[in-house]
Amino acid sequence: MKPEKRQKNKRTVALALGSGGARGLAHIGVINWLQEHNYEIRSISGSSMGALIGGIFAAGKLDDYTHWVTALRKRDVIRLLDFAFSRSGLFSGERIIQTLKDLVGDTNIEDLPILFTAVATDLDTEKEVWIKEGPLFDAIRASIATPTVFTPVRYKGHTLVDGGLLNPIPIGPMVTDFDDISIAVNLSGKREEGLGKEAKEEKPQGGYYQNVIGDFIDMLQARFSDQKEDKDNVLNVLTRSLECVQNSMARFKLAAYSPDYIIDIPANACSMLEFYRAEEMIKLGYERAAKTLAE
Repeated sequence: MKPEKRQKNKRTVALALGSGGARGLAHIGVINWLQEHNYEIRSISGSSMGALIGGIFAAGKLDDYTHWVTALRKRDVIRLLDFAFSRSGLFSGERIIQTLKDLVGDTNIEDLPILFTAVATDLDTEKEVWIKEGPLFDAIRASIATPTVFTPVRYKGHTLVDGGLLNPIPIGPMVTDFDDISIAVNLSGKREEGLGKEAKEEKPQGGYYQNVIGDFIDMLQARFSDQKEDKDNVLNVLTRSLECVQNSMARFKLAAYSPDYIIDIPANACSMLEFYRAEEMIKLGYERAAKTLAE
């Protein structure tokens, strides 16, 4: 569906939301700032977490999602992860997607009131895929399929994984959108001192199964974080390698498609799975949007 007629006196925005795991919760703060300051978002393209936040906003349910995600604690994040028992990924992601469908409702992308594109990576053709039609959460599930973490998705006969592999800042899909300004949110910004330290949380209590998963998630988060010790373990080398590739691709995309404004979120703001730090990330996104756009 095409965007509705432009609202009077509002500047229209084409918004590209980047990939970066839990740091993507900063996208909510950026969107909130834009809405509070007379900007009308008319098109969104997103990779990975950017696709999830962008799709939920396009469906008009961002407030509902914000209330839900800001209430999450570590134990809740653990319960949302369902082991895939597969060689292609640790978790299936179906429990997360079903929870979001129950919260937001599902719809087709072409029926959304604003233009939306989810970006995924096609392992068969080694190209990025722009999903602009079909069920919204099918597109989101494909875009968030982080290799080794979530299992790949079969889509129209192809194997799709995280869009951030080839396009961590998906500016390309929105270059033909006729809006006043284009804005990209980069979740791989320059690291800053004093960020990335989570508040202490009491260790969740539960049965044996929940505690085993909890310990496993703690281990994963330690591997995904920037800790100095044991930097040469296999999982840490893999994730740091993927981050190097994504950072390089981000610079390439920004050089090829220069948006009017780039909002940088430091890469060390939080680790990939720290979704229970939602309030902190939303506040950071709001502050960085204000810093970049207020003038």
